[in-house]
Amino acid sequence: MSLTSAEIATQPAAWRRAVEAAAGFEGLPKPGERVAVTGCGTSWFMAIAYAALREAAGLGETDAFASSEFPAGRPYDRVVAITRSGTTTEVLDLLTALRGRIPTTALTADPKTPVMPAADAVAVLDWADEESVVQTRFATTALAFLRAGLGELPGLKTVAEAAVDAELALTEPLPEDVLAAEQWTFLGRGWTYGLALEAALKMREAAGAWTESYPAMEYRHGPIAITAPGRTTWVFGALPEGLAADVGRVGGTLVSRPETDPLAELVRAQRLAVALAEARGQDPDRPRNLTRSVILAP
Repeated sequence: MSLTSAEIATQPAAWRRAVEAAAGFEGLPKPGERVAVTGCGTSWFMAIAYAALREAAGLGETDAFASSEFPAGRPYDRVVAITRSGTTTEVLDLLTALRGRIPTTALTADPKTPVMPAADAVAVLDWADEESVVQTRFATTALAFLRAGLGELPGLKTVAEAAVDAELALTEPLPEDVLAAEQWTFLGRGWTYGLALEAALKMREAAGAWTESYPAMEYRHGPIAITAPGRTTWVFGALPEGLAADVGRVGGTLVSRPETDPLAELVRAQRLAVALAEARGQDPDRPRNLTRSVILAP
């Protein structure tokens, strides 16, 4: 078993621990605060998901930005940064620029890194750290931690219930037609759009696969042109009305499990990425052209 596969399998337990950790952490955004969430790569996609969840819950205006594109002059009550390694250059530069002006909170996996003194409050999720280059366990655990801090949300399962769904996602066989596809398009709405972005990234990172991701309702406005027999359209969360018929009309394979928590559905997509990499003779633990952390030369 690859390191990535082993880490994927630990996510339900990691999410349950995240719920306990969030309950005792004082640095989470307060209701009514204007908040920005930031990160790079996978962490940025988790930021997008959390921002949409928080704002939709009526807890305050919440934006998400890649750290390299953060509008540093914009006023916020708090900035939350997600950085697994704690060493990513763009995140550290941003936290330094914000120091003394805006309270900052960081989520990291390593307490021995420069992010510790760079942020005003730090949540160390070291039990979710990873040896693999591609993020799986830390990313979803960070989102589970932030999501738990929002409390129970109408129409959404609790993180504990999502962990149960994830256990099923770890054991159920992956559909053969999805494994055999030549192309995959991931779709989401609201907070699940961030998950769709991450699913596509995982497929590209681990397997060098041809994947795309879009807001679900934008899929009809051009991207559906890529769908055809032997290609998969995978929807996170609720299936928009008429979308199944659209995919069927052009011969694509539709994957939709609206009864499954979308975060657990991401676990299934992670498994697909690893399975595809192994089928292609690639090592999911050592993806091409990637390192565990991006540290830019001064």
